Amino acid sequence: MDPVLVTRDGAIATVTLNNPGRLNALDKAMWTRLGETMRQLSADDALRCVVVRGAGDKAFAAGADIAEFARERANSKQAKPYGNLIHETMQAVARCRHPTVALIQGACVGGGLEIAAMCDLRVAGQSSRFGIPVNKLGLTMAYGELMGLLALVGRAAALEILLEGRVFDAEEAYRKGLVNRVVPDGEVEEEAYAMAHRIADGAPLVNRWHKQFIERLAVTAKLAPEEWDEGFACFDTSDYKEGVAAFLAKRKPDFNGR
Repeated sequence: MDPVLVTRDGAIATVTLNNPGRLNALDKAMWTRLGETMRQLSADDALRCVVVRGAGDKAFAAGADIAEFARERANSKQAKPYGNLIHETMQAVARCRHPTVALIQGACVGGGLEIAAMCDLRVAGQSSRFGIPVNKLGLTMAYGELMGLLALVGRAAALEILLEGRVFDAEEAYRKGLVNRVVPDGEVEEEAYAMAHRIADGAPLVNRWHKQFIERLAVTAKLAPEEWDEGFACFDTSDYKEGVAAFLAKRKPDFNGR
């Protein structure tokens, strides 16, 4: 099964995260393919808008595929190249030349919310749920993932989302600035594609320039290599091992701060 599907309707492309049996959980194959797909679409001058969504109506993406952590992210040495892959994919979404719209139904959690945050606009259904409960796994958001959330909602809301680790509803997501619009569940597709068509009806060069101008005006942190690497230190802690084991065993983790 292709982890990412692409369809076209004139000047609008739809990118679908395709793992519906696991609520579109994000594994290495999906991160890789999503980055490749967004870079290919960005280079296509015939496009005017890209809609990003999850397969089915139960989830945009319910976060990382934790079952692969022991194999792919067992320690910081493994986690750094994986984290760099995620960062490259996030940047491929954020730097797509064409405007991007996240169509959000159901769970938009963890890595799913990180992807949605990198899109330009977000339309969500009323029953959608949001959050980044990685502190329950003894896991940090590395810098490459955190920058999109921070740029979108600011320091206070980003800290609230990460320190509390709650999963919250669409209205709260709207108040925090995570989503641009909340509509009844049955109208999410209609509204997201209406938005995409309004964008596609505008001058494509102007839309691309506005994306560039806003990116240039945004403040980008400059990090030393050792500071960047610190984003993966959590993978060498006993709390990370306990958090993943507890998640897989469906029990409450017992963190010891080591």
